[in-house]
Amino acid sequence: MHFETIDNALHVTGLAELNSAGAATFRDEIRGALKANHQRIDLDFSKTRFVDSSGLGALIAVHKTLCGQGGNLRILNPTPQVRQILELTRMHRIFDVVTS
Repeated sequence: MHFETIDNALHVTGLAELNSAGAATFRDEIRGALKANHQRIDLDFSKTRFVDSSGLGALIAVHKTLCGQGGNLRILNPTPQVRQILELTRMHRIFDVVTS
């Protein structure tokens, strides 16, 4: 996972899977990289093949942390598999899902 700050947003790339094996680490690393001036987290899911319930829980935890700072979370270019999971669980209504 790689972090970069672009225009007051934390941009996260390089996540292949978000599952029970790495969900807690994902959550903790995101929270550790998040600064007070970050108004948004952009998660580039263009190469993410799989998200399970633990991964969704980690996304919700990060979302709550960011909402406490007045920010929002965006999921950028999710793969078809990930988009399907987000839609089946109705998480696409909670997070901004952006496709280009």
